[in-house]
Amino acid sequence: QVQLVESGGGLVQAGDSLRLSCAASGRTFSSYSMGWFRQAPGKERQFVASIRWSGGNTYYTDSVKGRFTISRDSAENTVYLQMNSLKPEDTAVYYCAAAFRRTIIGGSATPDYWGQGTQVTVSS
Repeated sequence: QVQLVESGGGLVQAGDSLRLSCAASGRTFSSYSMGWFRQAPGKERQFVASIRWSGGNTYYTDSVKGRFTISRDSAENTVYLQMNSLKPEDTAVYYCAAAFRRTIIGGSATPDYWGQGTQVTVSS
């Protein structure tokens, strides 16, 4: 069982930065690919970024490439999402997800565990 706890959301202005954190419980963090998804009001949940359990390959949805960076700290069992140059369309609840020894790519991904979400609001 893995528990995921997100933090770092908030209200910012367009162009600002935020860093989201996702702390994972358990001793097998290195065996999990980690990802971030988001869901805006009235919209389906969307894949944002992921980092593979082996090799550390990263993947991003096109709309955040060059602005967001996903990283992980295995010593701290934490995955981060650094979000720069935020736009109002980035406003959503952001969810952390974990998949055991599987790559998380795209909206069809089926992670094993989900966090409770953290709200990010970007004002124009």
